[in-house]
Amino acid sequence: MNKELRSRGWFGKRDKDGIIYRSWMKNQGMPTDMFDGRPVIGICNTFSELTPCNAHFNDLAERVKRGVLEAGGFPVEFPVMSLGETLLKPTAMLFRNLASMDAEESIRGNPIDGVVLLTGCDKTTPSTVMGAASVGLPTIVVPGGPMLNGHYKGQTIGSGTHVWKFDEDMKTGRMTQEECEFAESCMSRSIGHCMTMGTASTMACMVESLGLTLSGAAAIPAADSRKRVLAQLSGRRIVEMVREDLTIDKILTREAFENAIKVNAAVGGSSNLIIHLLAIAGRIGVDLRLEDFDRLGSSIPLLVNLMPSGKYLMEDFYYAGGLPVVLDQLRAELHENVVTVTGKNHHENIGLKQECYNTEVIAPRSAPLQAEAGIVVVKGNLAENGAVLKPSAATPALMKHTGRAVVFESIEDYHKRIDDPDLDIDENCVMVLKYVGPVGYPGMPEVGNMALPKKLLQKGITDMVRISDGRMSGTAYGTVVLHVSPESAIGGTLALVQNGDLIRLDVENRLLQLLVPDDELEQRRASWQTPAPAATRGYVSMYIQHVMGADQGADLDFLRGSSGSVVTRDSH
Repeated sequence: MNKELRSRGWFGKRDKDGIIYRSWMKNQGMPTDMFDGRPVIGICNTFSELTPCNAHFNDLAERVKRGVLEAGGFPVEFPVMSLGETLLKPTAMLFRNLASMDAEESIRGNPIDGVVLLTGCDKTTPSTVMGAASVGLPTIVVPGGPMLNGHYKGQTIGSGTHVWKFDEDMKTGRMTQEECEFAESCMSRSIGHCMTMGTASTMACMVESLGLTLSGAAAIPAADSRKRVLAQLSGRRIVEMVREDLTIDKILTREAFENAIKVNAAVGGSSNLIIHLLAIAGRIGVDLRLEDFDRLGSSIPLLVNLMPSGKYLMEDFYYAGGLPVVLDQLRAELHENVVTVTGKNHHENIGLKQECYNTEVIAPRSAPLQAEAGIVVVKGNLAENGAVLKPSAATPALMKHTGRAVVFESIEDYHKRIDDPDLDIDENCVMVLKYVGPVGYPGMPEVGNMALPKKLLQKGITDMVRISDGRMSGTAYGTVVLHVSPESAIGGTLALVQNGDLIRLDVENRLLQLLVPDDELEQRRASWQTPAPAATRGYVSMYIQHVMGADQGADLDFLRGSSGSVVTRDSH
């Protein structure tokens, strides 16, 4: 390596500042030869007991350190804001951009030559990758891994996905409170993130398909000893990446993003991938558009039979061969000229052929579970900038549907009226939820998969068309139109929908249309008033003022692009 390590700008100084930088680090028991010019590796740890999916990360960090030391590096662990999807209110998505700023500034401002990102829970992966992308150092991701399969009364149950089922069963009397509490323990029985192909698992597949992890990293269960091995090997590899000057921008190319879109379709991944991949692309300078997800992914077959689109769980996916099998099956569709953290492309990483050990879990390319499964983008006067739908989790009969709108003006309005026996709604209606977008909620929560009215559940109805400017949990299912843009809070047409309006969804023709005459819409628009902001101070106020639309990744406008890794001034 000819390039001087950036950490020498701290530890290589022979003046007052150098004394300060080295001396205070030595109070942790570090010998002088640690500052001899070896690569300094930052371990970005999103551990938190308030982020249950990441609560085992301190052990993983120690494994990474072992690998860094073995390769001749100098490991230093640091914390960043950890976003617990299940606990953080009003939604972890509100703070994704804040956590990315934390990661970015922590990486840039410290004597770090390369970084290992410990990620797991939904937003910890995109936020740290966004931050690292804005700095541009050699970067490798260690996904924390999914939980072991859940088991309840002889059936396999999946975290998240069965939450919606249990809720419906409680409403209809098929499950008691005591049974539900027992099932909760059965569902979350080990360390790790959701073991369905929810957003956390999707993010793990995303970073592997982008080339930011060692091959096979995404599916290894958190409780499996091979996860520790992966962490240790990643520690070794990041030191080599620094010596090779293999920076993140050399990995995150346009072709890498296109590969990730196609892989997401094949695994039945979360629609949340769209908003996170768009944000990452905006940081690295790749011109990725919402339409690219439909153009590149909607014709890709569904190969992975995992909840919520299928039957199995991530543990089964790992035993079947994991993501390398999918990459092998998609060999003809994927770009080859894409370098990964190994310095090789995916085809070189997986060899001539990756064997599948269970074709019920990972179907062959010649006999897919579904011929076309990727995210589709629909447009029309109800979503001029686009909205998204996940066909693999939807009901085929509802993919072309016209129905009467039943409108909920807020999430509180929805909760107040949804189970009212007098609510004028039937299974042919279209449920519409307003003001749950990035600005409106704020933060764009996972409320788009609205639970159906109790009276319809009791009739045996399991799905309806639902439309909102919010998101849906990757563990959820249904014919749910999401990310409507422009959102209602900034005057998008969604804000103008009234009870009784007819709405047409035509997925085949990529159409989402409010069947109301233009002159009537203009009259409604003239009388519409912008809602008062949800906050007038602090980060939330800044977020509301600067967040971009869902079609642009909902990043903050001033965070697009990167600032690089150069810091020119010392602290003393």
